[in-house]
Amino acid sequence: MAINKNAYIRYQILDRCFSNSGRNYTISDLLQEVNSTLLDMNPNSSGIKVRQLYEDIRYMESSEGFSVDLERISSGKRKYYRYSNPKFSIRNKPINPAEAEYMRSAIQILSRFSGTPQFSWVNEMLPILETNFGAVGNSSEIISYESNIDYEGIKHIQPLFNALNNKRVLKICYKAFEEPKARFDFHPYYLKQYNNRWFIFGRNDETEIETWNLALDRIISIEEIDKKYKPTEIDWEDYFYDIIGVSRPFDESPQEIKLMFNATAKPYIITKPLHPSQKTKEKGADLEVRITVIPNFELEKLILSFAEQVKVVYPETLKTKIQQRLYLARENY
Repeated sequence: MAINKNAYIRYQILDRCFSNSGRNYTISDLLQEVNSTLLDMNPNSSGIKVRQLYEDIRYMESSEGFSVDLERISSGKRKYYRYSNPKFSIRNKPINPAEAEYMRSAIQILSRFSGTPQFSWVNEMLPILETNFGAVGNSSEIISYESNIDYEGIKHIQPLFNALNNKRVLKICYKAFEEPKARFDFHPYYLKQYNNRWFIFGRNDETEIETWNLALDRIISIEEIDKKYKPTEIDWEDYFYDIIGVSRPFDESPQEIKLMFNATAKPYIITKPLHPSQKTKEKGADLEVRITVIPNFELEKLILSFAEQVKVVYPETLKTKIQQRLYLARENY
């Protein structure tokens, strides 16, 4: 049985339901979840019937599909469906031949856009996709990319993406470093990766702040709750443009940062700008760099990573902070 786009979407929805330990799903619940998501994605969708739902479940359990181990738990007249292993997900299984063929078709379509400016990301992704899905003839790996397979928060990406995409409110249990556990209702708005770490931004109902920032590796549990979702009007691309990283201080405005890099760092900074606002000017062997951002912790770490190769010219507050941190670092030696 070949997997078409609509079927694959349904399997993903069912996978999310079967692995959700915070809620029990009957056939009726599953049908409603699938049709509700399909309708959100396409207002003209007529959804599926219960017969198609049973066929989808049979396929997911089959060896031709995903070989899922599904429990059917009776409770009175109700029967609930869930994975025998709550940590199981079809996302963690190697792709089957039908999926591989589907991905190869997608790669062929993407390759048509690799030369256009708005699809510049395709140039980076195509070699990775072709290698992972067997679209090239080499028997050994010829490309690698930065990732952290042991990253604790990776398991939360899919449920958070689904909740964000379907506009669902979550009850989150969170443990920040050196702080007690906290539980709060959360309206997810935006997922962002920075420095091999994932973050979710959204509204914390306790603080009523719409830009609440949670590191995925500090999330203990996620539970979908029946509460009205409050959308946001924040332009997230604009929100992150004025900062480096993910920390945006409250009530701060962008300011010009002037840095002086030595000859050793100059070619690196020219070929890999610190920020889209970067402007450079050669000063003899050195390079003057100006960026307009809101100073934050990530900016300080970036500057410190260049050690003796950079000097902060202004603002004075940032210059003083870097001086103090370098002094403390020196004390370690």
